[in-house]
Amino acid sequence: MGFFTYDIKSMDDLFVHTLRDIYYAEHQIAKALPNMIDQASDPQLKNGLENHLGETHRQIERLEKVFQMHGVEIGGVSCPAIDGIIQEAKEVTGEVADKSVRDAALIAAAQAVEHYEITRYGTLAAWAKELGRDDCASVLLENLKEEKAADAHLSAMAESRLNRRAA
Repeated sequence: MGFFTYDIKSMDDLFVHTLRDIYYAEHQIAKALPNMIDQASDPQLKNGLENHLGETHRQIERLEKVFQMHGVEIGGVSCPAIDGIIQEAKEVTGEVADKSVRDAALIAAAQAVEHYEITRYGTLAAWAKELGRDDCASVLLENLKEEKAADAHLSAMAESRLNRRAA
């Protein structure tokens, strides 16, 4: 599948393609998080990122369950969007010498990832319902709930102290 092809012919095809997109994205996030954890200096931020790494692995397992429930082969498709978000995070955080400012940059990068995931899971859950797959939707909504909670946790950390410390 690629740009300007007609491999996606139905809503079901679009659902599966997007499921493969977020599956790839979650794997890329799982690879990127250990580096972000190493770069974090704030213990609460480091702990939050470590917890999210565990969540990411559970979300991958749930996605595999959705693939199985839907009767399609488990696999990902390249996602230039998440690749770009992760690359930008690496570049920005790599340019910051001050630990407090780096922590603020890490939160911003993590939230960019969370927002991407929130859009994907929200869309997939809505499409699953339209396709009559409430079973798949309920599993996808578990991931969506965790992503929204992670985003709220990151905002609270940033707004309560980390942004102030960086300023």
